[in-house]
Order: sequence, then C-alpha cells, then structure tokens
Amino acid sequence: MTSESKTPGQLIEALLSERGWTRRVLAIVLGVDEAVVTRMVNDKRAIDAPMAIHLSEVFGVPAERFLDLQAALDLAVARFKLAPDPGRANRAALFGDLPVADMIKRGWLPHASMADPRSVENALIKFFKVRAVEEIEVLPHAAKKTNFVSPVTPPKLAWLYRVRQMAIDLPAPNYSEVALHSALKKLKSLLVSPDGARKVPRIMMECGVRYVIVESLTSAKIDGVCFWLNDLFPVIGMSLRYDRIDNFWFILRHEIEHVLREHGKTAVMLDAEIEGEKAGTSERIPVEERIANEAAANFCVPHNKLENFIARKSPMFSERDIRGFAATLQIHPGLVAGQLQHATGRYDLFRNHLANVRSIVLPNAHVDGWGNVAPIE
Repeated sequence: MTSESKTPGQLIEALLSERGWTRRVLAIVLGVDEAVVTRMVNDKRAIDAPMAIHLSEVFGVPAERFLDLQAALDLAVARFKLAPDPGRANRAALFGDLPVADMIKRGWLPHASMADPRSVENALIKFFKVRAVEEIEVLPHAAKKTNFVSPVTPPKLAWLYRVRQMAIDLPAPNYSEVALHSALKKLKSLLVSPDGARKVPRIMMECGVRYVIVESLTSAKIDGVCFWLNDLFPVIGMSLRYDRIDNFWFILRHEIEHVLREHGKTAVMLDAEIEGEKAGTSERIPVEERIANEAAANFCVPHNKLENFIARKSPMFSERDIRGFAATLQIHPGLVAGQLQHATGRYDLFRNHLANVRSIVLPNAHVDGWGNVAPIE
C-alpha cells in the first residue's frame, strides 16, 4: 500500500494504517502537536529534511522517500498554479546568448539598461528592426533568418547587424566591377608602407563598395564579412581585431574576392578566425573561402615567389633576407613575415615586422568601436 503513495501525506497515512496508529499516537512519538500531524497527512505542511529524518526513525522508511514525494508534489502544484510564460525562454535567449551588456556599452542599444529588461527588449527590437521581440532572429522560432554560408553565433549576428546599419547609411555610388578590378592595382601599390592603408576607405567607396569597420564583440572573433544590400550595393565589413599589416591586407583582399565573385549575394560570407589553417586552401575549407584565401595570399606575396624564397632560404630566414625579398616585391616586410608564419607554422617568428595599421586606417573610415560610436538611427 505504501508503494502506491503519491504524496508524503498519503505515505504517512498508509504507514499509520499498517501499524494501527492514530494521528495522536504519531504526534506523541514525534513530540509535536496533533494538528501538525494532521496537516502533514493532508499535505498542508511540507516535509522538510529534519522531519523526513524523524519519520524515517519512526517508520524505518528512508528519509529520501519522503523528500522525493514532497518534491514531486511541490512541482505538480507549481505547474498547476503557474501559467506557461513563452517570454521567459525568449529572455533566456536574448540575455543569455546575445552580448547585451557589450552592446549597451558600445552604444548600440540607446536608453537600455540591464536593470530594466523591458528597456533592453525595446532597444533590441529597434536594433534588429523587427515589430516584436519574438521576431528577433536569435530566437529559435523567429520566422526571419539571415542566410549564412556557415553557422553563426548570436554575437556574430549582432556584429553583422551593426555593420549592416552603418552600410545602409553610408553614401556611395553604384558598384562597378570594372572599377574594383582596376582598384586592385592601386591597392597593390600601397603595400610598400603601413601608411598606404589610410587610402583604402576612399578607394573602396570610389568602386561602389560600402566599406565599414566595426570593432569585434568580445566573444565574436570576427575578421570580416561580405554581403550585398541589393544587386548594386556590396558591403565589406572588417573588425581589425588583429592590428597587423599582414592581417589587414589579407582580410581586405579576401573580402574583395568575395565581392568580385558575388559570393555574398545569396548568403552572407561571415569570416571568423581566419588564421592558420583557415587561411589556407585545403579541401576542409569551403570552396568560396579557398578561392578568397588564395587570392588574398597571392595579393600579399605571390605564391610561386614565396615558394622559391622558402626553398632557397629555409630553414634560416635572416632579417636581411626578409627585407631584401620584400624590397624586390615592393611590399612591406610585414607581408612577407605574415606569409612565412603561415607557410612554416611558426607564428612566434618574424613578429618584429608586423607593423600596426589600425590607427592609420580608422581616421579615414566609417568606424564603430575603440571609443567611437557611429550614429544610430
């Protein structure tokens, strides 16, 4: 009979019946008022851990049995009393998955405060340009979903939306593929010095490519992105999370190749952690990324010339060799150093050549981050 009990009160009543005890007898044995026993039998008084131990001593039933039945009863009562709240799962996704605190700090969510969840939800609605919080696409059941070539995390999605916001507001002529092909020659001539990077934003704009720089969110680890607002307006976004001349030119040329091949028209080309193997051309890398990586690497240092240099100088690469090779190619030694690091897998070497360019590029670009907050509509 006790095995059929579904609540602690039913179990106590069954145990009393087996022994032929009254509630008064149990009250005397436990040293409590009879009303306390009555409330326990009627499941009006919860069985806590001390009482479970006392009952175990009296009846020889494990204390855990009373506590398990009490927990099951409490849960059943709570489910009966509490109506389901779909908003709770939404808030878990929004506040748990999106980097809301960082977005507020960066000025992306004006008038929002973590102390006021409703203000955050309203700001997110405006940021993602939706009518209701349920439509924000980080939520599992949101109807609208941006099409990405590879899986994307909520922080990366937030970064992409910021790039898109800025690109929409950026004036630029219609895109010209011919102009962008011609621009590659201009860009190539800028590789000789870190200072050449300052001209990149204007050259991109003149080709009709909307070029913006948005500092990466802490957990996003994004390098760049290519997508199209429509058939006339391609967008290149960069994070400059690595302040190195080799990384800057590699990522830029990588994204330019995506634009030239119209890779971002049907699905967003979001490029994250393009270092090491991901900067290569192995079959494990998606074909669009292999094509872009090869174009970027050859732009920085022609592949055949790099192979020839390595064959002649490996395994010892002197400072004089690196500077001389760079001078022959009319590029900065940092580009040679970056490609040597990738080719040899020795990222601890040649670091003294990796000049910084972020402070050179930012004053001439459409920027959000590093203390700058682009206007938000």
